[in-house]
Amino acid sequence: MSLNIRIEAGQYRDEDSRVVEIHNEVFNLIKPFKSGTKGGYVVVDGAGRVPSKPHLRVKVEASAFTLEDGEGNTVEGEVILSGNSTPVVAEPKVIETDEEAIERIRKSFAVLDQMGYAVADGVVRGLIISGPPGVGKSFGIEAILDGYTAGTKLSGLPSPVEIVKGSTTAIGLYQTLYNNSSRGNVVLFDDCDTLFGDMVALGLLKAVLDTSEKRHVSWKGESHALKREGIPDSFDFKGGVIFITNMNFDTIRSKTLEPHLAALQSRCHYIDVEIYSTNDKILRIKQVVGDGMLDRYNFTPVVHDRIVNFIIDNVDNLRELSLRTVIKVSDLAKAFPDTWEETASYTVFRKRR
Repeated sequence: MSLNIRIEAGQYRDEDSRVVEIHNEVFNLIKPFKSGTKGGYVVVDGAGRVPSKPHLRVKVEASAFTLEDGEGNTVEGEVILSGNSTPVVAEPKVIETDEEAIERIRKSFAVLDQMGYAVADGVVRGLIISGPPGVGKSFGIEAILDGYTAGTKLSGLPSPVEIVKGSTTAIGLYQTLYNNSSRGNVVLFDDCDTLFGDMVALGLLKAVLDTSEKRHVSWKGESHALKREGIPDSFDFKGGVIFITNMNFDTIRSKTLEPHLAALQSRCHYIDVEIYSTNDKILRIKQVVGDGMLDRYNFTPVVHDRIVNFIIDNVDNLRELSLRTVIKVSDLAKAFPDTWEETASYTVFRKRR
């Protein structure tokens, strides 16, 4: 597609280096708009103007031109260069509205809950939940598992769920898996990303998440700890495993780690909650607060709104934009109803230089 450019106001230099002004003139576009060190410019066919400069560089502001097709119709979209350096127009980018983003986020967490129930029911063997910290990944899953264990708590039976938070070693992983290896057991690893950097632990995880009918796990190294606990050097794992991580497996570029994470993804269901932009995080906060996260504080509607607006208005000052920060600020609003905003500026803001 041949593109023309209508320049409302621009300038170029002629053969004698004199500045020539352009006002509402049309040229054949050679190279699309680019921002340089001395301002924006385009390259047009200038053979008719400056014979020595068939590719004429014209200085122009981004707001001072429009693109047209051969019939003079305005063309929308982003201009890119094709393989033969011919300008072409890409499809205009679809801009997501806040309402659409909220619905996308809500659906993502609804699927997360559904998959949590599927692991608890023994239908799904493994689930990896990825996303930034403080957006509520753990909350829904832990609520589901609490409901799953309610019956055993009342009957005094051992809980079928074990939640592991923080760091653990490969041998600690082996012990945990053995102790929860029966059908109906679920192990939740929350923020245990060190496991993904341990080749022995990764081997164990691949074994318990394997898609074969029998998932056989072995520890052939010498271990006095296992002997003391009476744990055999091999067993069949029949339970379910859930990982909650801040790592985005799709963006890891480590030659050592990438193939192992890909192997885990191949064996598990993988959900990326897709909350990475500042706007997404703000919308998630509004969603969860709107669903009743602050109800336990019994705030008036005015204080409730002030807390949310405080977070949004100070987004560039916060150490972390997350639901945890909302809880911290809410705690302060409850403890210091008259001075909580000033106090929060010292506790949740980045250090002031």
